[in-house]
Amino acid sequence: MYPDLTSRSKSLYDRALASMPGGNTRTTVFMKPYPIYAARGKGCRVWDVDGNQLIDCINNFTSLIHGHAHPAIIEATTRQLALGTAFGLPTESELDLAELLVARLPSADQIRFANSGTEAVMMALKAARAFTGRPKIAKCEGAYHGSYDYAEVSLDPTPANWGGNNAPVSVPYAKGTPENVLADVIVIPFNDVDGAVRLIREHSKELACVLVDPMPNRAGLAPADKSYLQALREVTREVGALLIFDEVITFRLGYHGAQGLWNIDPDLTTLGKIIGGGFPVGAIAGRAEVMAVFDPRHGKPALPHGGTFSANPVTMRAGLAAMQLLDQAAFARLNAMGEAVRTGINEAFKRSGVPGSVVGLGSLLKVHFSARPIRDYRSAYMTEEEAKHQAIFNLGLLNRGILAAGYGLMALSTPMTDADIAMIVAAAEEALSDVAAAA
Repeated sequence: MYPDLTSRSKSLYDRALASMPGGNTRTTVFMKPYPIYAARGKGCRVWDVDGNQLIDCINNFTSLIHGHAHPAIIEATTRQLALGTAFGLPTESELDLAELLVARLPSADQIRFANSGTEAVMMALKAARAFTGRPKIAKCEGAYHGSYDYAEVSLDPTPANWGGNNAPVSVPYAKGTPENVLADVIVIPFNDVDGAVRLIREHSKELACVLVDPMPNRAGLAPADKSYLQALREVTREVGALLIFDEVITFRLGYHGAQGLWNIDPDLTTLGKIIGGGFPVGAIAGRAEVMAVFDPRHGKPALPHGGTFSANPVTMRAGLAAMQLLDQAAFARLNAMGEAVRTGINEAFKRSGVPGSVVGLGSLLKVHFSARPIRDYRSAYMTEEEAKHQAIFNLGLLNRGILAAGYGLMALSTPMTDADIAMIVAAAEEALSDVAAAA
């Protein structure tokens, strides 16, 4: 049972406190009173250093769509390790993965690799500035796009500082964020066509791009309305700004990503997570006209971009193997599993009497302890009571062998079986009983 102050995880955390701030090098995996340390993973399960077995519904925050240690990915990376891990030269491996991804992305003519989703978003924003000659960006309130200063603005505003519904305030995420950064980020409401279009038009002469995640995780994981994304597509064309889809997470929603599901073509797309097969990766893809800002053939490009480990062959081979496994049948299976878990937990909510619901699409879902419809960051914002329910629920899952993100996110993987899905739903129902008992 967690927490166990005699556990090896607790001992490792105590040791980590001496060499890392807060004993931590990744804020997202921090837990109180101590994090659980992983020892190994296989398929859809992970074992911690104390020997406890868990069904992994985090999957390294959506990046491991094939779970842990998939044989095809192990084979591809092992073969490459014997040939070398990184070169000061290009390799054929990057061509193979680039061609596959461009073929799957409806909007992309070309692609460029980076080392993380954060870096991909950063380069996409810089590309938009280089292409348009304009300084400002627009992003949706509460949406997470990595650790770049501009992308972090208004990631976690509160009712005390987020401003009016029609004019969200640009709120810093990290202390020390320069005022000029806040001034260059226009925060738009998610799933509010009129509000978003008005703000984009108001800043049209200075606006380089609009950055949007079609189903923003930190903003509640509510899918965007088709009308909302279509309005963003139309107004950005109207004002001469670029539309950027952040598909670092949503590319796992379908064979052609979220843009294929919504049938909307952005100018640029950022990728990461699943395209690396479990290794660090990022990518920027888009129309050839826009991607030309990176082109060095005629001297210094408008946007120089390097990276010591960008397109390293181990990541490229792992990513290629992972993406080849994701055929139409794999996505159909993932979608069916996701629907089964969402339906099962929603039915469990009704039986428990606890207010709440599950949102999401495909292999992604998020549990909310609220009776109100989840449409955007503000409707997803938890009250103190809802946060307590979330904490009890997550602990209940953990102690029943299910590993989920502390804020209610689950990401399913291809190795999961019908029996695993049933276990996830059953554990969720029992965890809801814990919530009901506490309430």
